[in-house]
Amino acid sequence: MSGWLPVAPCTPGACVEPSRGAAAVPRAALRLTALAALLLAGFAAVLAPSGLRRRLPAALVRNWCRWVVRAAGVRVRVTGAAASGGGLLLVANHVSWLDVPLLAAVRPARMLAKSEIRRWPVAGGPAARAGVLFVERDRIRALPHTVGTIARALGTGAAVAAFPEGSTWCGRARGPFSRAVFQAALDAGVPVQPVRIRYLAGERAVSTTPAFVGADTLLASLWRVASARGLTAEVEVCSALPPGRHPDRRSLARAAEHAVHGHQGKAHSKSMCSL
Repeated sequence: MSGWLPVAPCTPGACVEPSRGAAAVPRAALRLTALAALLLAGFAAVLAPSGLRRRLPAALVRNWCRWVVRAAGVRVRVTGAAASGGGLLLVANHVSWLDVPLLAAVRPARMLAKSEIRRWPVAGGPAARAGVLFVERDRIRALPHTVGTIARALGTGAAVAAFPEGSTWCGRARGPFSRAVFQAALDAGVPVQPVRIRYLAGERAVSTTPAFVGADTLLASLWRVASARGLTAEVEVCSALPPGRHPDRRSLARAAEHAVHGHQGKAHSKSMCSL
């Protein structure tokens, strides 16, 4: 099995909490309408001429990403700041579809995504125009080419965002970091910025309501998030790992994983993430 294609044990039935203190249906519908409007505006920006698209201020892109999450009814709290200017590999744990705008809110970046998205009828074209780097997850022979493509993007001064767990986890359980993407950072000689994402119900309790795992459908996840009350996305930007400090991808991946997950101890088993 390719290192890009790990399997998480989390499932909607075992791990995902239903919406608690659910918002009224009209409010949830209003949230989804606002979310759709923001996404349509984003599509329009992506489909604009490339010259105009490149002139969009980074602050506007970051704010738009926050608005997307906020429109879904989730408050956003960010601590720390990403390195600005120059190539940067952003890596984070992966829980939800909300992670993508949250990571881009830290610093606009070219996202890694599975190659199947390129063929999606609505999202494929805009994703390619937005600079998404597509990964053929089920072809191990494509790995060197993919790493080279990421390294070249980093070498041009771009930020690239990745979820090294390779799959979504429920937020209580977590997965190990795949090492492949870190080789690109080593080859390009750029820093790695670990980012920790948590979803809270109230101020402290970790919530799995936003998790998008297993056989969950996007529509079901969208409604579950939009109809929930009191969700907060907590994004902690950890200290960057400078180039040259770690001699190989194994130690670099381990350092990034420790920055994101080290305080939680060992990875949870399937039974431990059951509700």
